[in-house]
Amino acid sequence: MDRIGDLASKKAAVIFTKSSCFMCHSIKALFYDIGASPAIHELDQDPKGKEMEKALRSLGCNPSVPAVFIGGKFVGSSKDIISLQVDGSLKQMLIDAKAIWF
Repeated sequence: MDRIGDLASKKAAVIFTKSSCFMCHSIKALFYDIGASPAIHELDQDPKGKEMEKALRSLGCNPSVPAVFIGGKFVGSSKDIISLQVDGSLKQMLIDAKAIWF
């Protein structure tokens, strides 16, 4: 859990993913389209990925990826991020966290 918190706090926007996850790819693309450049941590490429996956599940992220942190805070998984985008609040969250500038 400490590793997740440490990685999540190093950049304004952080996404934990797996390279084979299509929803992870979609969420990353959404962030890039908005103008953010999130830190991406591929759990299937990390030697401690299984431990981090368990920690993400304990935060309530099920499935464990994609798991999105903005401003060091856990925001949610793909359904949460899509909901925030639809209601227009995702971009403002990224602006407030200084992940994008407008």
